[in-house]
Amino acid sequence: MNFSQIDSIEERLKLMKSLSRTFSLRAHQVDIEGSFPFANINDLKTTGYTTLTIPAKYGGQGISLYELVRLQEMIAEGDGATALSIGWHMGIIMNLHEKNLWNDSIFKFLCEKVNNGSLINSAQTEPKTGSPTRGGRPETTAFKEGQGWVINGRKTFTTMAPVLDFFIVNATINETNEIANFLIPRETKGIIIEETWDSIALRGTGSHDLILQNVIVPEAYLVERPNAKNRKANGWLLHIPACYLGISKAAQRYAIKFAMNYSPNSINGTIIDLPNVRQKIGEMELKLMQAESFLYSVAKQWDAAGEQEREKMLPALGAVKLTITNAAIEIVDLAMRIVGAKSLSIQNPLQRYYRDVRAGLHNPPMDDMTMELLAKESIFNYHNE
Repeated sequence: MNFSQIDSIEERLKLMKSLSRTFSLRAHQVDIEGSFPFANINDLKTTGYTTLTIPAKYGGQGISLYELVRLQEMIAEGDGATALSIGWHMGIIMNLHEKNLWNDSIFKFLCEKVNNGSLINSAQTEPKTGSPTRGGRPETTAFKEGQGWVINGRKTFTTMAPVLDFFIVNATINETNEIANFLIPRETKGIIIEETWDSIALRGTGSHDLILQNVIVPEAYLVERPNAKNRKANGWLLHIPACYLGISKAAQRYAIKFAMNYSPNSINGTIIDLPNVRQKIGEMELKLMQAESFLYSVAKQWDAAGEQEREKMLPALGAVKLTITNAAIEIVDLAMRIVGAKSLSIQNPLQRYYRDVRAGLHNPPMDDMTMELLAKESIFNYHNE
């Protein structure tokens, strides 16, 4: 069955649930090896999932943000690394279409490639700049030569590097000191992937370093000159909290299944009937209900909003990410408290969930930046009452 041949979100979620179960069977081995989930990404490509955010006029389905976060969440229930990896590709295509950021001919070209199986992600972070959301100026450089651009530099955290076909790289233009985004095909001469990813969290994302050595791209592949001072709201980044929500749901399910089957000889029956265990299960459920409600409502608000309304949603989008990421950490912790010392076994998925949800703290936007944004919003509202 193919995602693009299904009309309803219910049927797509059903298909994704089946894929997610398969992903969960592969997750431990990928994590232990620190390898890459090639089979999972291939499954998402062959079932047409990777084309769903392409606009209908270019051969995709143009799915809503709400549907995207639901599908991404379900992927993460099977394997968080796969979800976060493919989420960047899905979200970038959605964002380029929503904001009409590129020349239409270049975007159409990219959509054609994606319809034929290509994958894309941004490569923006550098060793000395940290997260691009902090405003650091890229040390990667670009200069004009003839009818093209020559680019040199190193990017870190290039998620999905083993299978990417296109990179969106930001660089400082030597002549003007402007920052620009360039589209770089993988087969371009001078592209090197250095396998540096050694994180203990989300080990399967393949977030290696991208090295650019005198990489030459056509003049038209300067696709955007972003204005750092005019930070825009990015609804597509909700794929990040959706990932951690999915991981925490997997942790809750594991803990409940364990409690229903674990029967120490010190009690009659299983621990599912113990008040302290039920208290923790209730706490997990409450946090999940709150997280779902917040994520889904803001995603639907984005889908219903116009361009001006969306630009006012920056605080809410940051608040969703902060709330769900921190809730996911708490939920996994509660699950581990139910399971006890067994949760620390390398064979137990809870220890992987624990490591993986911690990574959410370091995905954009950062908690401190969100809190500052919320403070500004609150003070602004107070002065305008």
